Amino acid sequence: MGNTPNVARRSESSRQAIFAAARELCAERGYGRLTIEAIASRAGVSKKTIYRWWPSKGAVILELLDEAATMKAHHPDTGDLAADLRTQLTAVIGMLAPPQTSALAGVIAEALHDPALAHDLRERLIEPRIAEFKNRMRQAQRQGQLSPDADLDVALDLLYGPLYHRLAFHLGMPDPAYLDTLIAHALRSLSMTQ
Repeated sequence: MGNTPNVARRSESSRQAIFAAARELCAERGYGRLTIEAIASRAGVSKKTIYRWWPSKGAVILELLDEAATMKAHHPDTGDLAADLRTQLTAVIGMLAPPQTSALAGVIAEALHDPALAHDLRERLIEPRIAEFKNRMRQAQRQGQLSPDADLDVALDLLYGPLYHRLAFHLGMPDPAYLDTLIAHALRSLSMTQ
């Protein structure tokens, strides 16, 4: 019994090797030049192993991004809404930059042409983070930091829209000073009674 291989441990180590390879290759080559073959070779696994778990490179990267976003881009609640938004938005900016090698920017671009990936991106990565954002904003409303009738869909667009606008048109991600200005203006508009 002691000599029986632990399949779960082997599977998890292969999974982590695949994620590490995909992350490294994206950083080196960019998402567009990423292939399942290159991931398999770098991870030391077969293409068959990857395809057993994921249908495409987009699916591999999406799961990798989901784990990264859970660790890096959560919505803190320190009681200081502006600081918490700065922390969260800075994490998102870090995931989008530089766009040439950002796995997230690559998946977003591919999802424009792949309806199944777009669906999975929304369901797995985007919608849960929107729910977290709205929960954090509702807490701010309860604490009197935002108007109780602030439209949280508009809040989402005011705070995150500029990041994706700047990404789409190659304008560069906001620097810390601009991000602070963006947050201050958005919070000012959301604090006013309608």
